[in-house]
Amino acid sequence: MVKIEIEYTGSLHSEALHTQSGTRLQTDAPLDNGGRGESFSPTDLVATALGTCMTTTMDLYAKRHGFNIDGTKAVVVKHMVSQPVRRIGRLEVIVTIPLPANHPQRATLEKIALNCPVQKSLSSEMDIPVSFSWGDDL
Repeated sequence: MVKIEIEYTGSLHSEALHTQSGTRLQTDAPLDNGGRGESFSPTDLVATALGTCMTTTMDLYAKRHGFNIDGTKAVVVKHMVSQPVRRIGRLEVIVTIPLPANHPQRATLEKIALNCPVQKSLSSEMDIPVSFSWGDDL
């Protein structure tokens, strides 16, 4: 169990405390919803959670199997929709892995990324196309 404490600090800003580590982060409403865009919006954090979950779960596997994926990157592009309600409609993900395309663990790593806990927690109504680029493609 992890506890996160959130305080609304005014002007569409909140501050969250990760009680286990003491790390803090701030949020702001996005520009297109009346905020100043001075920090991550709550929906930006959903996109961030997806990308970091993919890279983290891939690395957990890699470490258990004796190889390294340092330098792996995920780019997540968030698209909001307003109908029928404002929500994230699409998260486009590109994962770049600095290993050769013929790496023996390629299929497993891709499957792990596609099945990370955040991915499995998101609504099936959300479109989430994911593409992978391997070292040979860079």
